[in-house]
Amino acid sequence: MTSTDREVTVEQCPGGPLLVRGADIIRDAEGTAHDVTRPLVAVCACGKTGRPPWCDGTHKALRRPT
Repeated sequence: MTSTDREVTVEQCPGGPLLVRGADIIRDAEGTAHDVTRPLVAVCACGKTGRPPWCDGTHKALRRPT
């Protein structure tokens, strides 16, 4: 690893978004690059967000009652 390389980690939140740490850019399904300005970002995994590719919490409304 060089001094400019950074480790990127991705963690799936159960029933929620992908938490991405250490990325500089997130590329969506169409190939569009989205700059990352924070050390941790939440990327939508349900496909229902109003702010793609970022999670806006819509998945909470999609959960079935238990």
